[in-house]
Amino acid sequence: MKDLKLCALKNNDNKRTVIKVGDVRIGLDFVIIAGPCSVESEKQTIITAQKVKEAGADMLRGGAFKPRTSPYAFQGLGIKGLKILEKAKKETGLPIVTEVIDPRDASWVCEYADILQVGARNMQNFSLLKEVGKTDKPVLLKRGMYSTLSEWLNCAEYILAEGNPKVILCERGIRTHETYTRNTLDLSIVPAAQEVTHLPIIVDPSHGTGRLSLIPPMSMAAVAAGADGIIVESHYKPCEALCDKDQALDPEMFRDLATRVRSLREFMENLDKERYDESKFIELI
Repeated sequence: MKDLKLCALKNNDNKRTVIKVGDVRIGLDFVIIAGPCSVESEKQTIITAQKVKEAGADMLRGGAFKPRTSPYAFQGLGIKGLKILEKAKKETGLPIVTEVIDPRDASWVCEYADILQVGARNMQNFSLLKEVGKTDKPVLLKRGMYSTLSEWLNCAEYILAEGNPKVILCERGIRTHETYTRNTLDLSIVPAAQEVTHLPIIVDPSHGTGRLSLIPPMSMAAVAAGADGIIVESHYKPCEALCDKDQALDPEMFRDLATRVRSLREFMENLDKERYDESKFIELI
């Protein structure tokens, strides 16, 4: 068996990985990542970052590069967007989570990002997985919209095999015959993944449902399922968002969500102290 840090599957010690980013311990602490779908302007990003920071977010998400279904949709600001995210980090202290979509961009996106996100459409972009695997940055690997647990973990293995042990799994919904929601959020994958892998797993209820009214209950359900965190879309003025405005929480909605989620997580920790025993985790810095 490979070293635990370099293999997605659990070994006999049955310990789970903790990835430290700033003061946040992903896998042990419950992490809330929030921010706009895309970086649209300096004002939009910094105001939103300040709002989510005040409401209890641990990290700021925001896309500088946006792979979109339509080639005519807003594709992001690129390098300008990364510089705006860097400024938002200086203003708020929030670590940055942003997507990298091209293997050629991985090394220099690392100059701005604290966590590299690999989106659902790129889950099996093996060239990209190898490139982010060569970096020392944590990688947030979203589940592909049609992928099985085994396929997802094999993609994580590509990153680990290159020497990067800092992989965070993210369930963001899969495609089914259901059309009421944008995707079908598969919360059963959380405990299923935790049975076989030591890697942290978070949930994206924004993309998982695509419906504003469903984000709070699915966030609470993610906590109850044992997820290590959530990543949600929030915008200081959702009606003006250039991307995913229908699933972006406004500041008050996000504040309420963060409060409820933290309360439920605290209740669960008190209920099952053995599950959250720190001796059962291996921390990566």
